[in-house]
Amino acid sequence: MTAPGEAARRKPARRPTIKDIARRAGVSESAVSFALNDRPGVSQDTRARVRRVAEELGWQANSAARALSGERAGCAGLVLARPARTLGVESFFLQLVSGIQEVLSARNIALLFQVVEDLDTECAVYRRWWAERRVDGVLVVDPRSDDPRPELLASLGLPAVIVGGPADLGAPGAAPAGQDAAGTGPAPHPAAAPPLHSTVWADDSRAMACVLDHLYGLGHRRIVHVAGMPGLAHTERRIRSLRAEADLRGLDERHVRSVTTDYSDAEGAEVTRHILDAAEPPTAIIYDNDVMAVAGASVAAGRGIPVPGRLSIVAWDDSALCRVTHPRLTALVRDTAGFGRLAARELLAVLDGGPLRTVQGELPHLEARESTSTATAQ
Repeated sequence: MTAPGEAARRKPARRPTIKDIARRAGVSESAVSFALNDRPGVSQDTRARVRRVAEELGWQANSAARALSGERAGCAGLVLARPARTLGVESFFLQLVSGIQEVLSARNIALLFQVVEDLDTECAVYRRWWAERRVDGVLVVDPRSDDPRPELLASLGLPAVIVGGPADLGAPGAAPAGQDAAGTGPAPHPAAAPPLHSTVWADDSRAMACVLDHLYGLGHRRIVHVAGMPGLAHTERRIRSLRAEADLRGLDERHVRSVTTDYSDAEGAEVTRHILDAAEPPTAIIYDNDVMAVAGASVAAGRGIPVPGRLSIVAWDDSALCRVTHPRLTALVRDTAGFGRLAARELLAVLDGGPLRTVQGELPHLEARESTSTATAQ
């Protein structure tokens, strides 16, 4: 049997209200409202006393009420439309979110994060957030080649920053909208439609060129790229760049090609098995994330294929996994948390009334480790 005192202790604490603050401070409820909302009508002494009492009681403004009154919700949104099973071991999004949160928390802005199964559900989340005034703006990740989200967000009037940009960003001879050809500053684009949202992006095309340069210089002529999910803008940029760089070196599609996956270790391993079973297996494999690269190295080891003796491996994103695997994996190194900080700063700039921009992140550099070496004849 539960004692009365124990039941009382289990009862949730009641949130303090404006009436509680007014009672403790000895002022009217309207005076509390004026003081907490920085409106005229109360003295500086009263304003200071009300705020001190509010802090003592742990009072916080209700975000829905603030939104209904025309104030900001104090929250930014991020929706990730990927199978949840693929996120548990991938460090990229953890680092990206940590960078985003670092910038937002400095402005006392919360991050509302949700994982959904598909793009339709993601769009439904945006509509609900807009109707409920839950967020002031959103960060949109994994841009698609045929993407309904920018138009939807523009029609809702929900500020957004696109993290990644369209598939043609970084294409040879093309300048991003809003930047000059060097990607260093604003440039007019009279023939193009005005941008719907700001964009931050990384030059996947130049990064892929750097990887292929490294492998080609080591004598590799049979190279397979184990790519991420089809339809994603950055996947298409990497595939297109691989093909363009291969053509420049006279390497045909039989020997240099891309295969798409879901980024998981299971699919990375399965694709690797299929690749190694080919009549002419590759001498080098480029994996679009660290998890698939480690899984691929494990498959090679299980088949007695030495890395890098008979197979060189490159991971697109560096992580602790790449550095503790034996042999350590050659990888593209970039400041992913810094990329998240860049995206969050752009969103805050838009919310503060700044212009829409296209901003390029830092170009990753390739760190050669023990998993790549000179190709051997097979």
